[in-house]
Amino acid sequence: MQPQQPSQAPVPPASPAPITPPAGSRGPRVAALLVGLVVGGAGAGTAWALTGSGEDLSISSGPAADARGACNALAGFDVSKYAVKGDEGEVARYRWNGAVVLSEAAAAADPAYKPLADALRRAAYRHQQVFEFDAQVNKDIAKSRKICAGL
Repeated sequence: MQPQQPSQAPVPPASPAPITPPAGSRGPRVAALLVGLVVGGAGAGTAWALTGSGEDLSISSGPAADARGACNALAGFDVSKYAVKGDEGEVARYRWNGAVVLSEAAAAADPAYKPLADALRRAAYRHQQVFEFDAQVNKDIAKSRKICAGL
């Protein structure tokens, strides 16, 4: 006869290892984050441009007001401060995004503002490609400022 062994308590199963997404799945999250930052910046820039001028918004609305807002935001935009950390950089990014978005709104409502929107759109797309304000981006910004001077 064999001696009986004491009964052992059942061992609970080990908890599964945390699921980590594959390395390639960061792209959509980064893209979503960037889109969120741009949209948030554009909204804040738009609000700043519309309320920062001291005009009565009940009187000043429509495509002409959007174009003026874009030009006001662009006038206050300093390319050299775009990449600066802190408040100065944040203000520069909001002004840049506000100028681009408001120019698009003006052009959507009145084709007379299409050249302004086109120039700023080209600058924004180029900036998104090279992540800097290179000669081409600066050329389109200068063109936008010239258009603004004529409004």
